[in-house]
Amino acid sequence: MNRLLADLRIVEMSAFVAAPLGGMTMAQMGADVIRIDPPGGGIDFNRWPVTPDGVSLYWAGLNKGKRSLALAIDKPEGREIAQALVTAPGPGGGILLTNLPPLPGLDWASLKAQRADTIVLRLVGNRDGSTAVDYTVNAASGFPMVTGSETGPVNHVLPAWDIAAGLYLATGLLAAERHRSRSGEGQEACLALADVMLATVANLGYVGDIQINGHARPAIGNDLYGSFGRDFATADGRRVMIVALTPRQWRGLGRATGLADRLAMIGPMLGVDLDSEAGRYQARDVIAALLGRWCAERNLDEIRQAFAGTGVLWGVFQSFEQLVREDRRCSPANPLFAEIEQPGIGRYLMPGLPLDFDAAPRLPPAPAPRLGEHTDRVLAEILGLSAAAIGRLHDARIVAGPDGR
Repeated sequence: MNRLLADLRIVEMSAFVAAPLGGMTMAQMGADVIRIDPPGGGIDFNRWPVTPDGVSLYWAGLNKGKRSLALAIDKPEGREIAQALVTAPGPGGGILLTNLPPLPGLDWASLKAQRADTIVLRLVGNRDGSTAVDYTVNAASGFPMVTGSETGPVNHVLPAWDIAAGLYLATGLLAAERHRSRSGEGQEACLALADVMLATVANLGYVGDIQINGHARPAIGNDLYGSFGRDFATADGRRVMIVALTPRQWRGLGRATGLADRLAMIGPMLGVDLDSEAGRYQARDVIAALLGRWCAERNLDEIRQAFAGTGVLWGVFQSFEQLVREDRRCSPANPLFAEIEQPGIGRYLMPGLPLDFDAAPRLPPAPAPRLGEHTDRVLAEILGLSAAAIGRLHDARIVAGPDGR
């Protein structure tokens, strides 16, 4: 991790993808992120994928670099401690990131009463307060109806709206903190998961396509809408995706495959301009007939060699296993990754922050904490509690350490 945000302290009360991702993004840029979970773990603590021993790789992946406090916020004294942590005095503190329903004492009004410049970043499902998750939001987005063929909706497994929401939360937190640094004012910022979807659909032009043009994009399989792109089978049973977005890429594709002359005949024959994206889209089936035969006569290595250094935009379809075992980008050769010892799991590849900063050298990613690993240290360091006071909280089952006690 780098230390760009080393002067920020963020308390995170979260579950699942979006809010934990937002917190981890801040932690990977150096912020002190303290995640609060109930003793024994929250609702996402054992989420799949898990190891043979039942330890969640998912939880470890989304909580790298944070500190863990096991705290019973279902009890009044636990909520008082959480409130005190959020509103503890000092520069850089006074920040709460959450996607959990507000609890007494942990709502914006209560926190502001204790520290006027408190910042709360809150994620909800729908703007009206009703519940939603990535899968339900995606179902309403329109994308499942055009993903794949016309056989029915395909609710893809990538939690795209959660990921986008997590990064919006991180960006929003930085904006709110910058405003506070200038004005001294705290604030509550609320983000609705459904609004992330709606904004994205509209930003990509699909709302305007309906309202201005009166129609929407069809289900066209793996074809690229409005330009040329399609998947092709190779001679050795693999599949590749080939795309030509620009005239330069289009001409490079013709040269690399040796099909330039025959591809050039398609434009006059169909009366379309193949130097335009729209023309290539209109001629996609005829283009694909030529490229499909070319790919079918070559194995993946031959295609890779043909496209190497040509600027052709292409990629290979691969499974998770193929990604890990065959793709050099997913290996220690990529500075993004390092082999890290994760407590309770073992040693495996973990990614750091995808951003590279000139002002902060890239350091190996920090592992996720054990649940409750930092309970005693956080209570002593931030709240100034004595060992006796912390011991009493353990005895009362208000807090827990990494051994669960």
